[in-house]
Amino acid sequence: MADTGRARKLAERVQQVVAQMLDTRVKDPRLGFVTVTEVRVTGDLQHADVYYTVLGDDEARADSAKALESAKGIIRSEVGKQTGIRLTPTLAFHLDAVPETAAHLEEALAAAARRDAEVQRLAAAATYAGDADPYRRPGEDDEEHGERS
Repeated sequence: MADTGRARKLAERVQQVVAQMLDTRVKDPRLGFVTVTEVRVTGDLQHADVYYTVLGDDEARADSAKALESAKGIIRSEVGKQTGIRLTPTLAFHLDAVPETAAHLEEALAAAARRDAEVQRLAAAATYAGDADPYRRPGEDDEEHGERS
């Protein structure tokens, strides 16, 4: 079993090779503006999960996924040539959900900011239900409350 350092180095190299291949050698017209965000290699160096994002709509994502699947063989052979390891890892391409998650988080933060502003606006116009300071202070009319000095 390989150490995690070697798997991490191989993952970085696979990411570079895949990105370079998508930029220079894969000429599929279905392939959109693809960015390789991360590669994870298993501990035995036999499988690599390649995560990518695509700029565009759902149709561009679907077309890019088909293009990546059809170019998987040539990309894997180039990974084998450039890494020089005995067994070339199999590649699996996964659409990275980071942009959608980031958009969802941005929307949630904006909604929270709107609610905070509404609460702050309501608090500015609020008045106390009773006295402004409900606590007794020493030296005030203690006899009113039934206490003797």
